[in-house]
Amino acid sequence: MMSEFETILLSIEDGVATITVNRPDKRNALNAAVRREIGSALDQIRDDTNVRVVVFTGAGEKAFIAGADIGEFTQRTPLEQRAVMSGAVVFETIAEFPKPTIAMINGFALGGGCELAIACDLRIAAYSARLGQPEIKLGIIPGGGGTQRLPRMIGPGQAMRLILTGELISAEEAARIGLVDLVVEDAELVPRTMDIARTMAQHSPVAVQLAKNAIRAALETPLSAGLRYERELFITAFASDDKREGISAFLEKRTPNFRGQ
Repeated sequence: MMSEFETILLSIEDGVATITVNRPDKRNALNAAVRREIGSALDQIRDDTNVRVVVFTGAGEKAFIAGADIGEFTQRTPLEQRAVMSGAVVFETIAEFPKPTIAMINGFALGGGCELAIACDLRIAAYSARLGQPEIKLGIIPGGGGTQRLPRMIGPGQAMRLILTGELISAEEAARIGLVDLVVEDAELVPRTMDIARTMAQHSPVAVQLAKNAIRAALETPLSAGLRYERELFITAFASDDKREGISAFLEKRTPNFRGQ
C-alpha cells in the first residue's frame, strides 16, 4: 500500500509502515511541509489495524535527515518562530505515538534529524551514519527536544559535549554512548531493521503498547510509582483477548494469532 505526499513517502507492508523523508537534493532537511506531512501520515496510520510498527528513514544514501531547513530561519522574527513552534510539534507526535517507532539512520542525522531519531523508540544506524546537534554553530540551540531527551538518553556530560561543541560523531561512538541502539553494515541496514520491525509487528499490539507505555513511564516517574504502574498494566493485559490467545497458543504449541483486542 502506498499513499501520496509531496515531501515524504508512506508505504505499508507486513504490518510495518515506512515513512521516508523524500528530499534527497536537500539532504532530507526538515521544512514545514515535511513536518506537516509526517504528522498527517501518523494521523492516517494511528488507528490503522494493518500498521503495528512505524519506521522512519531518509531517501538516498547520504542523509537520514540532515537537520532543519535553515533557509526557513532567515527572515523569521522571534514572534513568528514562537508561533511556528506553538503548533503541533512533530517530535512530540512521534514520541507520544502509541505504536513502536524505529529510526533507520542511513546517513547524516543532524540537528532536527537527530532529535527526530531521539524521539523514536529505537535507533538503528548504518556504520557510515553520522550524528550530532550542530545548532550551536549557527548561534542557536536544539529546539526539538535535544536539550531534554538527549541528557536522559546519554547522560548530561555527553549531551553537554555534543550540544556545546556541535561536533558530529560516528555511528559506532553513538552506540557506545547510548545514542544509537544497534549499528549494522550499510548493506544490512534495511533488512536488519525490517526484520526487527516485523518481529515487533507479530506480537500482541495490546501487549506491545502496554510495554511501551511502561518503559516510557520509567523515564519520568520515581521507581516506586513506576513499579505500581507496571503492575497495573500487567493486570490490564490479563483482560485482553490477546492474552488468552497467547496462553492458549503456548500450551497448544502453535503460533498465536494476535488481533490487538
